[in-house]
Amino acid sequence: MTQLALVIDLNVCVGCHACVTSCKQWNTSGAAGPLVDLDPYGADPSGTFFNRVMTFEVGEYPNTQTVHFPKSCLHCEDPPCVPVCPTGASYKRAEDGIVLVDYDKCIGCKYCSWACPYGARELDEQRKVMTKCTLCVDRVTDTTLPLAERKPACVLACPPGARLFGDIHDPASDAAKAIAERGGYALMPEWGTKPANHYLPRRRTEITIHPEDLQRVDNPLQVDGLQPASPAGPGREDFAT
Repeated sequence: MTQLALVIDLNVCVGCHACVTSCKQWNTSGAAGPLVDLDPYGADPSGTFFNRVMTFEVGEYPNTQTVHFPKSCLHCEDPPCVPVCPTGASYKRAEDGIVLVDYDKCIGCKYCSWACPYGARELDEQRKVMTKCTLCVDRVTDTTLPLAERKPACVLACPPGARLFGDIHDPASDAAKAIAERGGYALMPEWGTKPANHYLPRRRTEITIHPEDLQRVDNPLQVDGLQPASPAGPGREDFAT
C-alpha cells in the first residue's frame, strides 16, 4: 500500500522557517485555507499553522549544539485521530495514506487533538474547524503540474534540501532509501501509531585542519610591506542612491 510521507534531515535543517512560510502561503490560498492569523503584527501574534519549527539546545556547555526540529502531522498509518472523530470528518485516504479533515463535517469538538499524541492538530478560531498538514494533497495530485513540482510546498521551499517526500513503502523512492541507509526513525513509536513521517538523525561531522590553516598569511595586497592606500575620493557607498 502506498504511504506518502516526509523525511526530514535534522543534520541539514538550519531553522530558517522557509517551510513554515511556504506552507502557510500555499495552504492559505489553496484548498485548505484561509488559515487565520490573530494579531500578526502585535506583541502576541498567533494563528493556524500546519508546520512549525521548534529550536532548542542539547548537551552541556561547552559541548552543546542547536537542534532545529520541524513538526507537523505525521500521517500515521494507524492514526488515533480518525476513530475518535464523531462525525467522520477525520479520515485516511486509502490510495496514498494521507490523513485529512473534511471541513464540511468537522464540528470543532477537538476530540482529534486530544487523541493525537504529537500535538499536530490545530483549531482554526475563525472557522471553528480542526486543521492539520495535508501534505499539500491538492498539489501532489495535480497532474497538470510537472512531475518535479508535485511535492509539498515545504519540500520545494527548503533551501538546504532538508526535506524529502515520497512513498516510504517503495524501496526505490528517495524517502525510503534515506530511511534505510541513514537510520531514519519515527517519532514516539511506543504509541503504536506507526508515524509515516520520519527523521534522519544528526551526525557528527569530522573536519581536518592542516597546520598551514592555522598560520597567519600576509595580506596579498601589501606592497613592500605596506598596507594598500585608501581610495582618494569617496566610494560608491558614500553617495545616496
